[in-house]
Amino acid sequence: MTARGEHRLKSGHPWIYRSDLRRVTAGPGDVVRVTGTDRRALGYGLYSSRSVIALRMLTRRDVRPDDAFWRARLEAAIRYRESLDIDATAYRLVHGEGDRLPALVVDRYGDVLVVQALSQATDRLLPSIVELLVELLEPAGILARNDPQVRALEGLDRSVELRHGDVPQEVDVREGAVRLCADPWGGQKTGLFLDQRENRLAAARHARGRAFDGFSYTGAFALQIAAACDEVVAVEVSDSAAASVATNAERNGAANVRPRAGNVFDVLRDCDRAGERFDTIVLDPPAFARNRGAVARALAGYKEINLRALRILSPGGALITSSCSYHVDEQTFTRMLAAAAGDARADVRVVERRFQSRDHPVLATVPETSYLKCVVLRRM
Repeated sequence: MTARGEHRLKSGHPWIYRSDLRRVTAGPGDVVRVTGTDRRALGYGLYSSRSVIALRMLTRRDVRPDDAFWRARLEAAIRYRESLDIDATAYRLVHGEGDRLPALVVDRYGDVLVVQALSQATDRLLPSIVELLVELLEPAGILARNDPQVRALEGLDRSVELRHGDVPQEVDVREGAVRLCADPWGGQKTGLFLDQRENRLAAARHARGRAFDGFSYTGAFALQIAAACDEVVAVEVSDSAAASVATNAERNGAANVRPRAGNVFDVLRDCDRAGERFDTIVLDPPAFARNRGAVARALAGYKEINLRALRILSPGGALITSSCSYHVDEQTFTRMLAAAAGDARADVRVVERRFQSRDHPVLATVPETSYLKCVVLRRM
């Protein structure tokens, strides 16, 4: 390893890039012993023969990880979630680097688990990891949702396959008082957007009156704020997605949730032209910037929807707005919101700055583990 890579590792970051490797004697997905410029051991890591991130460090001890190591890391992740006292039956159990289990995701939906192996090494280790999860948690089933695009960067096939027991097409879960239907086989992410769970609960504290929920997906935000609102217009781009919102609204007896199929950009523009007003607006768009090259265009999109939202937000109303684009950092997102407020001629107060739910932990030395920004604004 080069001196630059060694410095990065000693600063606490577990990723070593291919350009910082001086010599490699390893195969794809091997667990490897890593040495520094003086050939002294720096620990063990997961090697990728394809990714720009060639090493994901597991430990800085000169002891090869064994089954006991993986068990201890999984147990620590599980204990952490237990300490959070999560009022939900769907949440993240393992959050990759945030739990010192690189490139591994494990989500819980009731009594089933959904796993994702996002590197060559975790893909090879998955059978052993599944065995440990069965032993530790006794789930009814484990599904491997190995279909994210990032696996292609590792030279891995994309697939969805059952690894243990039985996993139904739909799983009923609870998030606080709200019941939702998760689709572990084909839904977004692993079935639901679990990283917004705590922000949805927070949104309910600010909601009132007539509400607009943009990019509603399954209606999770809409349903959390429904009890505090007179009406919630929940907008999703397709008829099928709007139907999913309607199904979940019926499941919760939320007759004031009004699903609407349409492009959120267009719907916001139409509401503005029609002079419609809302007391609460939620914007939870998909990642507009999936790489650095897309940031400028993404910021234009974020500004457009937030500007339109502020124009139709009633005085005293709350805007709960998010970005899950890692490449748009918090400072940049805040500057964009300020520019949108200026163009909308809206004086706004920042009420809360929020991040991903605590079951998606952030490591202080790994900025990549912090990606979700959620800001609550109130129009003055």
